[in-house]
Amino acid sequence: MEDSRVLVGRNTADDAGVVQISENLALVHTVDLLAPVVDDPYTYGRIAAVNSLSDVYAMGGRPISALNVIGFPANLGPEVMGEILRGGQDAIMEAGAVLVGGHTFQNTEVMYGLAVTGEISPDQIYTISDARPGDLLVLTKPLGTGTLIQAMMTRGVIAQSLYDRVSRSMTSSNRIASEAMIHHSAHACTDITGFGFIGHCSEMAEASGVGMNIRADMLPVFTKVMDMIRDGVTDAGVKMNRNSFEKMVSFGSDVSLVYEALLYGSETSGGLLIALQDREAVKLVNDLTDQGWETAVVIGEVVAEHPGRINIG
Repeated sequence: MEDSRVLVGRNTADDAGVVQISENLALVHTVDLLAPVVDDPYTYGRIAAVNSLSDVYAMGGRPISALNVIGFPANLGPEVMGEILRGGQDAIMEAGAVLVGGHTFQNTEVMYGLAVTGEISPDQIYTISDARPGDLLVLTKPLGTGTLIQAMMTRGVIAQSLYDRVSRSMTSSNRIASEAMIHHSAHACTDITGFGFIGHCSEMAEASGVGMNIRADMLPVFTKVMDMIRDGVTDAGVKMNRNSFEKMVSFGSDVSLVYEALLYGSETSGGLLIALQDREAVKLVNDLTDQGWETAVVIGEVVAEHPGRINIG
């Protein structure tokens, strides 16, 4: 049943739903849950909360309230849950939103995330369906979190400096990047999470009726990730995402299988993928760099050719 108040709904693969409540105001709604990706409960809580809040930022919205959603095993102590929720609370407060409650359920493993409500102008909503030929594509965080998380889970440890770097990235809010894309009049946006780089690119290309040409050598990647993939560390999302999206992707003959594994891999609390005019893309990158943002890179372009397909070369 269609409802005129629903501006973005179930008929697209966008990051959140949008419902108009007045002439000048709409609400953004999203919910997400995340299994533990690091051992420290507080850091995990922050990552899961930032991951949930990112869906609002990807739409160009501003979070205003959040509900905790946490699944918790009966045999774990309450202090663990307390640290997870403290991490989430800090991320919510930093977003300028308020925590208004939540829901706890018993589960065999820990799962935590947020149901988030944000506000947005009805005439300034960023979806995956408005990328235009001639746009450049900007990515705002490095790739490889899935591989690094798998390395920590299966091999127990990575270098402390690398752990600190990837944790800092996953706990870094996309708010600054979202505000910058609005300022530079972006056309389309999504955040790179569970469907991996290829999955989210494919969804944007299909929804916008455009093609994408991606330069593999321009993609930002966390240190050591490529070596880990060569050594056999494989993110659990690679098989699922390859099965879902491989028909929409063409790899150049000089693109290695290592890159394929990287780009099909799931990402956690990844960056924004933003499509915008070429001149504005350069300004966006410079703007984020001037603000101290660690990664903002032009990684490809939107084209009229091969609509719905991604060429990676």
